[in-house]
Amino acid sequence: MAQQSSPPPTGGPSGAVPGMPREQWATRAGFILAAIGSAIGLGNIWRFPAVTYENGGGAFLLPYLIALITAGLPLLILEYTIGRRYRAAPPGAFRQMARPAEAIGWWQVAICFVIATYYAVILAWAVRYVGFSVGQSWGDDPDGFLFGEFLRTADTPGAFSAFVPGVFWPLVAVWVTVLAILALGVRRGIERANKIFIPLLVVFFLILVIRALTLEGADIGLDAFFSPDWDALTSGTVWVAAYGQIFFSLSIGFGIMITYASYLRRRADLTGSGLVAGFANSSFEILAGIGVFATLGFMATAAGVGVDEVASSGLGLAFVAFPQIISEMPLGGFFGMLFFGSLVVAGISSLISIVQVVVSAVQDRTGMARVPAVLSVGGLTALVSLLLFPTDGGLYVLDAADHFINQYGIALAALVIVITVSWVLRMLPVLQADADATSALLLGRWWRFFLAVVTPLVLGWMMIDSLIDEFSDNYEGYATSFLLWAGWGVAVVAVLFGVVMALLSGRSGPTKDSKGAETARDGPTGRRTRTAAKHRRTAGGSPGDPNSPAPPNTSGPDDRGRTDRNGNP
Repeated sequence: MAQQSSPPPTGGPSGAVPGMPREQWATRAGFILAAIGSAIGLGNIWRFPAVTYENGGGAFLLPYLIALITAGLPLLILEYTIGRRYRAAPPGAFRQMARPAEAIGWWQVAICFVIATYYAVILAWAVRYVGFSVGQSWGDDPDGFLFGEFLRTADTPGAFSAFVPGVFWPLVAVWVTVLAILALGVRRGIERANKIFIPLLVVFFLILVIRALTLEGADIGLDAFFSPDWDALTSGTVWVAAYGQIFFSLSIGFGIMITYASYLRRRADLTGSGLVAGFANSSFEILAGIGVFATLGFMATAAGVGVDEVASSGLGLAFVAFPQIISEMPLGGFFGMLFFGSLVVAGISSLISIVQVVVSAVQDRTGMARVPAVLSVGGLTALVSLLLFPTDGGLYVLDAADHFINQYGIALAALVIVITVSWVLRMLPVLQADADATSALLLGRWWRFFLAVVTPLVLGWMMIDSLIDEFSDNYEGYATSFLLWAGWGVAVVAVLFGVVMALLSGRSGPTKDSKGAETARDGPTGRRTRTAAKHRRTAGGSPGDPNSPAPPNTSGPDDRGRTDRNGNP
């Protein structure tokens, strides 16, 4: 298709709520902290250290850095640019690019809905473990305590026979907290919360790292973490792991950054913000690796075994290995409270961003005000979470859904986006000009090359590699019947949801009128307003000209004052 760069509608189902200016971040720092809060989550703490250790140790940092520069940051900046340009959640933003592309946006909304339902459950576990740390309630058998006494896990995946109150009530608390913050809005809720959460998380983790470095055997753990195995760099699996870690830790592919960027001012520095958020996320991951492996070194020394025998990731690291370490170390209770408190803080900031995608998409589509949207959409997400996961079969569903929605939801959606924007719509020159118009660091041809060539190739490689493994053996040895509905079924339904929603909204979204101007139905009244022709006159330049100035700010009275280059008043 030809390049499209006509300015987006300013209201209606694909833009801001009709008759109301779109919400905005109060400061650039608030947006960056929110973006960092979304990126820094559970995966930074319990996934990155193990992935690094298993893929060459210190040598892994080289492909990791290359993956960040060639794929992570370019895609992050792309999502920022799409969000700010079209000032809408993913469905509305992609629809303004091309009507069929709206399906991609709704697909991302479905992905966020699924992830939110189970992500909150892990936070509920962490909340309980803050209390468990005080008296080391897990005793001498953290593994048996987690899966038996606490989660009461069923023997067979797919079986639901008991409710688990010990998970239900902290899960209620998590959802009440998240929905309350979202109901307060972008400035008073999300921005203020992240201004508290991110500094608090940094303080917590710095204390953890300092304490871990003083433990006996910490040097052994750090040596295992950083010692480079340069031969590993010749393995394609290591490079796939590096790109995979970047995609899964930067919150790209979810639609989160498109949503967050839609609340930016028109003059915000996109490239600079992307670099700050990207490198801050990676810095925290390395910090987490230092803390985790210093602690594992202590555990290995105390047990008289090698670090490789105690190294683990995911639930096993957080809820089995660390409780065992806490029981053996001096001031273990305090260490445990900080560790699990860090998981809670990091997770809540990420969960807020995930649910916000769903809320914002529904607001844009229906014109619903924020509080009703949060209570209805967020309430539905919380209800599904509360009914399904605090059960004896909830852990199995969580594990399968997480694996398949990550591999064949987030990563696949990112692949579809870069191919659609780069090769089908050919929008990269237009989007680059849009970003460069307000950024201190200009994007070069390298940005377009990485997005159009490098990122699709790597993501495609990841998909093929993953599918080969998937069809050779069932994930975790689960029964095929279970995976068909809890794994593959979840991933497929998310795609179908995107297609169906795009088809259902086909008659009420923005269209081209007989003169080629962009129009939109203003919410439920169906009133149509011509916008593109006006924007072309005021912006100067044709819609297909990548050198045209950025569209004027149309987001409401908050933008009438003078702003600096970074979008701050």
